[in-house]
Amino acid sequence: MTRDLIAFLVVSAALIFVQFAEAQQPKKVPRIGYLVSVSLSSTREVGQVEAFRQGLRELGYVEGQNIAIEYRYAEGVEERLPNLAADLVQLNVDVIFVTGTTGTQAAKRATKTIPVVMASVTDPVGTGLVASLAHPGGNVTGLSNFSELGGKQLELLKEAFPRVTRIAVIWDPANAANARLLAEMKVTADGLRTVLQSLEVRSSDDFDRVFSAIKKEHARALIVLRNVITYTHPKRIVDFAVKSKLPAMYPDRVLVDAGGLMSYGPDFLDMIHRAATYVDKILKGAKPADLPVEQPTKFEFVINLKAAKQIGLTIPPKVLARADKIIR
Repeated sequence: MTRDLIAFLVVSAALIFVQFAEAQQPKKVPRIGYLVSVSLSSTREVGQVEAFRQGLRELGYVEGQNIAIEYRYAEGVEERLPNLAADLVQLNVDVIFVTGTTGTQAAKRATKTIPVVMASVTDPVGTGLVASLAHPGGNVTGLSNFSELGGKQLELLKEAFPRVTRIAVIWDPANAANARLLAEMKVTADGLRTVLQSLEVRSSDDFDRVFSAIKKEHARALIVLRNVITYTHPKRIVDFAVKSKLPAMYPDRVLVDAGGLMSYGPDFLDMIHRAATYVDKILKGAKPADLPVEQPTKFEFVINLKAAKQIGLTIPPKVLARADKIIR
């Protein structure tokens, strides 16, 4: 046997051994940090988790097989978010998925290196989360809410109930998106000759005070803005509106499915579903700084005729014709 042949056989055997050893080693399973402000048991959250998992499955990721998800819930207490975000950073997850402005801010403060995919953030540029929608420029990207919804929600409510001139608005002053939406509503309200009753909620302890104020000031309708507090206690708000016979506008169909009258806003679950595409791109090597922030393209106007009948209200046919979904 020649020296060259021996050398060839040795090299070939070494290569086969290396390939065999690599094949025997388990592949690293990517880990996603999942951070939200509400609890798993909340009506909204149950649908959100499934929408996210479904988006991942459609891209070839199966939880427990080729992807792992570390769930962290703030249980409706936003003060917990910084510690929960820090916990995910300590675990060195590959990407953090987070919903809402406050949660995304907590994730951004916790890490400058781990990619963060956000969803349902009203003004990511104004709140400093990204440099611009087209060029985020940092470790945060994802999907933003359409910010100019406040005026549209008020217009639809007034179109359905034109005689209403005083409308209560429940919002969280600690939520930057809520403040912006309320400002938009006030501009629209001036043009519609409507008075808005601003009612702040900072915790669930504020609901009794807020409900009493609505009765005392004789508000004739209600608008609820999306925030952790209102989504942690949807049934409490919906039950009050029904009991008080108040026509109410909610930020998305989740509260309408829970018995609310009507909603207008982006399809929240569709945004969560689409967020999986950002996670996929990042796991395949894309940089968040290079992935433009996406604006919602799917909006829903939902009316619950069961709720209308329960309250004793009639929705004008022209308003019903504009609805994307009617619950009968």
